[in-house]
Amino acid sequence: MSLKAGIVGLPNVGKSTLFNAITKKNILAANYPFATIDPNVGIVTVPDERLTFLENLYMPKSVVPTSFEFTDIAGLVKGASKGEGLGNKFLSHIRECDAICEVVRCFDDENITHVIGGTDPIRDIEVINVELILADLEIIDNRLEKIVKKAETTKDKEAILEVEALKKAKENLEKNIPLRLVDFTDEEKAVLRSFNFITIKPLIYVANVKEDDIVVGDNDYTLKVKEYALKEHSGVIVMCAQMESELAELSDDDKKIFLKEMGISSSGLDKLIFATYNLLGLATFFTSGPDECRAWTFKQGTNAKSCAGLIHSDIERGFIKAEVMSFDDLREYGSELKVKEAGKLRLEGKDYLMQDGDIVYFRFNV
Repeated sequence: MSLKAGIVGLPNVGKSTLFNAITKKNILAANYPFATIDPNVGIVTVPDERLTFLENLYMPKSVVPTSFEFTDIAGLVKGASKGEGLGNKFLSHIRECDAICEVVRCFDDENITHVIGGTDPIRDIEVINVELILADLEIIDNRLEKIVKKAETTKDKEAILEVEALKKAKENLEKNIPLRLVDFTDEEKAVLRSFNFITIKPLIYVANVKEDDIVVGDNDYTLKVKEYALKEHSGVIVMCAQMESELAELSDDDKKIFLKEMGISSSGLDKLIFATYNLLGLATFFTSGPDECRAWTFKQGTNAKSCAGLIHSDIERGFIKAEVMSFDDLREYGSELKVKEAGKLRLEGKDYLMQDGDIVYFRFNV
């Protein structure tokens, strides 16, 4: 399952530094706008202690964690919806993402240029939000010009539904309400899905602070961001992108020692990965054995047969049953045999909704 989260924000807020930490790649992170011209895509693995447990239990030949993509997109400037800066190129890259991580500068530093002025995270957020809203409005206006006449003359039900959904979206956008906050019906959502609107995508704010603030706690800027995010039901991760970039250079053991000395339970990067994973409504099931222990990403609410298709289309096509045990049961009883003896191993049909932490063996025949 290929899913992508886009890292966006104004120039010089720490996007590329954060991306360095995510991918451990040495991309250009310069102190001037548009240091990142083309989107940089990196695959990030999702830390999961359950997979480590399975590895120690089965001692497999290979271990494959689950992953998804983070894309670093060039800095947005005011007027991007009208072509300013990298304009439409920037916006088209956002449309290709499933979720948005908006990096917001929450620190003062006279040595790092701010493209607008002094540090003001709410102003920065609103600059970006307005540009994204204007970009979606342009698509709606262009489409309505073509579809309204058809709906009026033919009375086609699908055309009428499309016009009504687009008008509802337009009314909210003109009130500066992003589409992710609008209560659309299932039919309206189906109509709007093909337009790939930016403001309908789930969003999380990344409040980028200095290292001292990670230890001390929230500063005035992060508190404002959290208050703003609460009103629109968005999440906030507070992190120091520079520190995360430095942590990425350490071994896992050294990283744990450093975090412990700092009094931090987990890195900001791990928190962002988990938060983005949850933001996309994702969960994990496992396949385990002496050959391979592997984590598989699926959308919450997906049935067993469809999850089988994530492994191979033949398994989905020839699906018979799924042998399922929960990770918690395996950890409690210590082995597959003891799980089975306790009556905790289940046979599930094709309509069974896969749960996070399920360990599965698919029976199939083709």
